[in-house]
Amino acid sequence: MKHLVNHLIGLYRKSWWLEISTESPRCEYYFGPFGSESEAVQARAGYVEDLEQEGSELLRVSVVRRQDPTELTVEYPKAA
Repeated sequence: MKHLVNHLIGLYRKSWWLEISTESPRCEYYFGPFGSESEAVQARAGYVEDLEQEGSELLRVSVVRRQDPTELTVEYPKAA
């Protein structure tokens, strides 16, 4: 029941998130939630650095206000 209530609240509440897309591996990462856009911007460099040190090829880094994602890491299949 608690999970359902949190899910319903999350549908209406929007927070600031970092969305980072990578080519290798082909993923979408969500970092947050942050209390403000400036807080997300300040944290961005650290997350980018961590992914680059892991060998990820970054495509896009965005600061967005959105509902909480259902998954924090979404991995896409490799193109054939």
